Amino acid sequence: MDIGGNSLISGSDATKRRVCYFYDSEIGNYYYGQGHPMKPHRMRMTHALLAQYGLLEQMHVLKPNPAREKDLCRFHADDYVAFLKRITPHTQQEYMRQLKRFNVGEDCPVFDGLYSYCQTYAGGSIGGAVKLNHGHCDIAVNWAGGLHHAKKCEASGFCYVNDIVLAILELLKNHERVLYVDIDIHHGDGVEEAFYITDRVMTVSFHKFGDYFPGTGDFRDIGYGKGKYYAINVPLDDGIDDESYQSLFKPIMSKVMEVYRPGAVVLQCGADSLSGDRLGCFNLTVKGHSECVKYMRSFNVPLLLLGGGGYTIRNVARCWCYETGVALGVEVDDKIPAHEYIEYFGPDYSLHVSPSNMENKNSREMVDELRARILNNLSKLEHAPSVEFQERPPHIQLPEEDEGKEGAIDERKHPDFDADVDNKSSPGRVQMDIVEPEGRNK
Repeated sequence: MDIGGNSLISGSDATKRRVCYFYDSEIGNYYYGQGHPMKPHRMRMTHALLAQYGLLEQMHVLKPNPAREKDLCRFHADDYVAFLKRITPHTQQEYMRQLKRFNVGEDCPVFDGLYSYCQTYAGGSIGGAVKLNHGHCDIAVNWAGGLHHAKKCEASGFCYVNDIVLAILELLKNHERVLYVDIDIHHGDGVEEAFYITDRVMTVSFHKFGDYFPGTGDFRDIGYGKGKYYAINVPLDDGIDDESYQSLFKPIMSKVMEVYRPGAVVLQCGADSLSGDRLGCFNLTVKGHSECVKYMRSFNVPLLLLGGGGYTIRNVARCWCYETGVALGVEVDDKIPAHEYIEYFGPDYSLHVSPSNMENKNSREMVDELRARILNNLSKLEHAPSVEFQERPPHIQLPEEDEGKEGAIDERKHPDFDADVDNKSSPGRVQMDIVEPEGRNK
C-alpha cells in the first residue's frame, strides 16, 4: 500500500503526505434521538464516499483503540467520567441531580451506547496524536472527533468528551507548542477555556458571534496571565462568503505560523460553516472551506484534522470527502460515483455546493478593521515562547495495526510523561507547568 511520503518543500500542495485515517464502522450506529440535529450517520456516509473515490487505498486506515477511563480523566473530572460510564436511557431517572449538574439532557441527551461513543471518537483523536508523535504519518484524520464544546465537568453543545483537548495533551508530550485552529461556525469554547492561561497552546477560532450558541468568543477574549494574546477570536456575522473568509484566514494564520512556530497543528473542520447548513448561517462553499485545510497543510507541520459540527449531512459528507483528498494532495472529481448513499446527493449528484444569495453582513470595512486589530495583537507576542522540558524516556516504537485486525496494540501504553490535569487550578483549565508520570490515575 502506497501511503506517500513527506513533502519535499514547505508550501507545496501537490506533494503527497503520509496520511493516517481513523474510522470505526460502529460509529454510524449511534443515535442521539428523534429530531436531534447531530447524526453520527454522517461519518458512515463520508466513509462510503472515500471508499468509492478510491481514497482509502491511499491512506493508512486504522480502527481507533477506545479511549480508556484514565485517558478521559487526563482532562475531565473523575466523577463526570464515571457518570458517563454508568448512565443509560433506562437508568437516567435515578440520576436527575447528576443530569442537571453535568448538563446532560436536551442538547446532550442520554442514548444507548453513549460511553462507547465517547470512547470511540476520543480514541480516534488521541490515536491520531500518537501517530503524529511517533512520526508514523504527516497528517492524521478523525472525522468523528472535533467535539469542541465539552468542558471539564459538563457536556455542552452535543459534545460529551473533549477529544480535542485530549489530543492536544498527547501532542504536548512531544511538542513545546501546539496550535489549535477552529473553522466550525460555533466558537471553540471548550478548547479555548482549557488552555486559556498557557502559552504552550495557541487557540484560534473563526466563528459566528452575537446571539448565537455558545455566546462566547469576543475579539477581546485574548487569554490570561501567561496565556495573554495566545487566544485569538475572529467573530463573524451572517452570510460570510469564501472571499471574505479567506481575506481573514490566510493573513491571520500566516502571522500565527510566523510568530508562534508550532510543532503541531490541530484543525477542527466543523462543516456547519458551509452554505445551507441546517443550524448555520454562513455562506462558504466546500472549496472555500477546504482552502483552510489546504493552507494549513502547506506549512508542512504535523497536522491533525478533526470533524465537528455539520447538520446538513449530505454536505458534511461532501466536505470531509473533499478535504480528505486535500490532505492526500488528490483532486477529487466533482461527479459523485454511484454508491449506497447516492440518493442523498440528487438531483445533481455533484460534490460541490453553490453558495446562496444570502446577504453578507461582513462589510469590507469590518473585515479590514478586524484583521488589523488581530494582527496588531499578534505583533505583541514574543516569537516562539520557549518551554523547559523535564527529561523523559524515549518513545517506544510499536508496530502498526490496520483497521479491523484483531489484537491491535495500544500505542498509548508507553512510558511517557502526561501533562497533568490539575483539579485544584482554574475550573476546566489545564495546568501545563507541571509534568509527572502517567497523570493522576487513582
